Amino acid sequence: MRPTWLALLMLVSMTSMARAQGPFKAEVLKESPPAALSAAVRAELSSTGYRIVNGKGKPFADVWLRKAIPASAKPAGASGTIQFPVLNEGVLIGALRYGGEGQDYRDQTIASGVFTLRYGLQPQNGAHLGASSFRDYALLLPAANDPTVNDLAKKPLDEKSAEAAGTSHPAVLMLLAATEPAKADEPGVVEDKEKNTWAVVVPLPLLVKGDAAPAKLDVQLIVSGAAMP
Repeated sequence: MRPTWLALLMLVSMTSMARAQGPFKAEVLKESPPAALSAAVRAELSSTGYRIVNGKGKPFADVWLRKAIPASAKPAGASGTIQFPVLNEGVLIGALRYGGEGQDYRDQTIASGVFTLRYGLQPQNGAHLGASSFRDYALLLPAANDPTVNDLAKKPLDEKSAEAAGTSHPAVLMLLAATEPAKADEPGVVEDKEKNTWAVVVPLPLLVKGDAAPAKLDVQLIVSGAAMP
């Protein structure tokens, strides 16, 4: 007897929920960036990070943010479909470590390991319709293949990120404007029950040319859950 479409839909839904591993929690991680990162990249990152813990109380992912991310201006909201127009595509924003297997926002499997995080934009083509109202992402790049602090151009950015997933498509985590204030010493976690996603809320410190005081950009990085098909 062939399974019905309803049964298949329920199976897909249950699989997606299992992968979410919620509820997630986040805490400050008093640990220096991993040695797997290049010395140049480690020097740019904060000496402490954030640990995301899954529903079983086990570490799911660790995140370290860049101490000062170059920005063209202070944050002033979205510009069309781009939420963070003050950031250059390809700019280094941090690093992430998976202790076990992870999944990106396209539901691609990401092996355990250390990755750099760089800001990127999804292409404006039919292949990405419906993934999100906005185009902002954090791309995962294998640490061993991304030793530089300099911005990466679009082609090497996408190619190196695809290596993280072992496919032809970059490995991406959705990056959204925070719906609540981000606290550096108390990272929040936001669940979107409708989309079955979990996001850690963190402040990105920005270095705006010509400004003595640093700016702050509050973001939500979706660490679990994928775009609806």
